[in-house]
Amino acid sequence: MKHLDSQNNKDNSIRKVYSNDICTGCGICESVCTKKAISIVVKKSKFRPSVDNTKCSNCGLCYKVCPGVGVNIEEMSKAVFYETANYNRFLGFYEKCYAGYSTDSLIRQSSASGGLISQFLVWLLEAKYIDGALLTTFDKNYPFYVRTYIARTKEEILASKGSKYCPVTLHEGLKELKKAEKGNYVIVALPCQVHGLRKLMAVNKNIRDKIYGIFSLFCSGTQSFKYTEYIVTQCGGNLKNLEYLAYREGNPTGMVAKGVTFEFFKDYGTYNKPLKSTFYPKRCLFCIDMFGELSDISFGDIQVEDNKLVGDGLSGLIVRNSMWHSLLKDAQKDNAISLVQITEDQMLYKRSMASVKKYRNASFVRLFTLLHLPSPKYDDMFDVRINAKVIFKYIYMRTKQFVGNHKCLWFLLPKIK
Repeated sequence: MKHLDSQNNKDNSIRKVYSNDICTGCGICESVCTKKAISIVVKKSKFRPSVDNTKCSNCGLCYKVCPGVGVNIEEMSKAVFYETANYNRFLGFYEKCYAGYSTDSLIRQSSASGGLISQFLVWLLEAKYIDGALLTTFDKNYPFYVRTYIARTKEEILASKGSKYCPVTLHEGLKELKKAEKGNYVIVALPCQVHGLRKLMAVNKNIRDKIYGIFSLFCSGTQSFKYTEYIVTQCGGNLKNLEYLAYREGNPTGMVAKGVTFEFFKDYGTYNKPLKSTFYPKRCLFCIDMFGELSDISFGDIQVEDNKLVGDGLSGLIVRNSMWHSLLKDAQKDNAISLVQITEDQMLYKRSMASVKKYRNASFVRLFTLLHLPSPKYDDMFDVRINAKVIFKYIYMRTKQFVGNHKCLWFLLPKIK
C-alpha cells in the first residue's frame, strides 16, 4: 500500500495530508504545533491547515496526531475500553445502548435529538463533575461559520444546542483548553475528530490531564460551506446578508434562515435528502466510523418502532465504559434525563449508513490501496472486495462532489439522484 508514511520521507508534516486531499479539517494539528507554524484557514469551502515553512521544524508531531491518515480503531478501542465486554461490528465496544431525552421540555423541544447531550452536560457541570465542555456554536459575526469554545455555565452550554451541517474545527476550543488551569473537561466532537483527540492525548500530557471524557456525535459525513450556500441561494437568499441560521428548527424541523432582505423555512427532508453526499469532502468517502467508536459516549438521531419511545425529540446513546454508564444512571436518578435501554438492533434500525461506512467506504480504501494511491490506514477492515460496482460507485460519488464543488455546475444538481 502506498500509505502516506511511505511518501516523501523528508516531509514529516501534515503538508502531505492536505496536498493529497485526505485532511479532515479537525484543527488538532494547529493545537499540537510547538512552533506555531500551523494556522487553520478556509480553503475551497473547508477548514484546512496552512503551514509556515519558515517556522516549521519538520518534527512530525502534527502528522502523528492527524486523524486524516487513519487510526488503529480496534487496537485503540481495546486499550481504552479494556473492561468492556460487548462488541458489535458497527457500534464498536460498548456497555449499553439507550434511547433518551432531556426531562426539561424547553431544552427537549429546542435542541437536536431531544436535548439529551445538552442536558447531561448541564447536569455534569452543576454536579461539579466537570469544569466545562468544549462545544461548537455559530459565529455571531459570520452566521454560516461555526467556532469551538469552552462552555463553563449552563447558558454557555445551551448556546451550543442545535445541529451544524458544516465544517467544524477544534483548534479554537483546544487553544482555550491548553490555557485553562487544571480541571475536568468534556469534549464533544465528530468521530474523525475523536480519532485525532485520542492521538493527541497520547502525546500531550497537558491536554490529556484535562480531558475527563470525550463525547461523539453520530456522523454520516460533513458538509462543506457550499452546502449551506447552495440551499440559501436556492431559496432566494444570500450569505452576505445572512443574519440568522439554523439547520434544524421547529416541528416539523427544517432550515430557518433570515437575512436583511429574505427569510425562509425549508423542510429538513426536502432540502437534505436530495443532496445526500454531494457536498461531502473526499475524505468522508474513506471514513469507516459512524458512531465514534473511540469516544466514551456517542449520541445521535435514532428511529424506533416502539411507540412508547416516540416523542417531541429522541436521541440514541451508546456508552462505552462503566464510569460513564454510572454517571448517566445518576443523572437519570436526579430526573435530569430520561433513558430507556434498547438493543443493538434497535440502535441500528434504519441505519444503512453504518453498513455503508464499514463496507462501501472500506472498499474505497482498499481500492486506493490496490492502485497505490494515498489513503488512510485502518486496522479495523472487514472482508471487503473490489469489483466493478465499487469502482463505479466511487466514480459516481466523486462526480457528484465535483458538481457540488463548482457553482457553475449547480444547475445539474436537481437532475442528479
